Amino acid sequence: MSYFGLQSHIRKNNRNSVIILIMFPLVFLVLTWLFFFLTSLGGAGYYEDGQDQINLIPVINTRFLRTIPWVTLGVLAWFTTAWFSHTAMINSATGSRPLERKDNKRVYNLVENLCISCGMKMPRVNIIEDDSLNAFASGINDKTYTVSLSRGIINRLDDRELEAVIAHELTHIRNRDVRLLIISIIFVGIFAFVSETMIRSLRFGSVSRDRKGGSGPAIFIALILAAVGYLIASLFRFALSRRREYLADGGAAELTRNPLALASALRKISGDPTIEAVKRSDVAQMFIENPQAGLKKSRTSLSGLFASHPPIEKRIQILENF
Repeated sequence: MSYFGLQSHIRKNNRNSVIILIMFPLVFLVLTWLFFFLTSLGGAGYYEDGQDQINLIPVINTRFLRTIPWVTLGVLAWFTTAWFSHTAMINSATGSRPLERKDNKRVYNLVENLCISCGMKMPRVNIIEDDSLNAFASGINDKTYTVSLSRGIINRLDDRELEAVIAHELTHIRNRDVRLLIISIIFVGIFAFVSETMIRSLRFGSVSRDRKGGSGPAIFIALILAAVGYLIASLFRFALSRRREYLADGGAAELTRNPLALASALRKISGDPTIEAVKRSDVAQMFIENPQAGLKKSRTSLSGLFASHPPIEKRIQILENF
């Protein structure tokens, strides 16, 4: 692949990422409307006096529009909480801690030189005390931007390879990738929360349903729609994550002018990416390669849809043909 070809690949990924991001709230709104539509088909109190099924759609639309402000407030509250707590959550989930300059001047020199070359502010540098090879970027603004490196990746990569990995993570920061991933994770979390709430309602609310009547079918419909939303949002999240990795690879190659160094680093990382502390899949997708233990290397076309990272062999091939 030529240099122009890689840049075309990056532009295509950027465009598709925007489309995927727009689809998150669109799916949420469509499923909300479908809930009112499906629950109205059996009556369930949705008919006004003198109305029949021919005039049902305007009634559904009215109820949908009345619900939107409350749904929006709930989503905003969820977003606000998750947005401002994600840094502490990530540090806790990965076991990362600040790496002082005096502890490793080599890493700081590599980060500083790259930041100077691309005109960006120096992010924080964290270390994960694990001998495996992995790294990730986090943060939503200049105060929280952080590049986290495992002990293994620092010790086992040479300077050019480590520089390429750092450039990959700095590209994530420059492209605001973490913001996009946080938004996608939050939407998936909303659908997961709604699904769990509906399951609990069906499991523990049978007595209440028997007394009041009519609520059981509505809860079941909400559960099905929430599960569909969770599936679709998860697919969007994984697709977005995979595209962001391709973009960061291209950005690192452009920043270092040495795509073969990143290809060599990825080859070494693929042999030992597992970070023992990482148990959550939403955190795992932030790493340069999936760090979760027991990750299967072989992928079918279907399982690839649920992969947080593109095949590392394909990433290496693109970089080697740069």
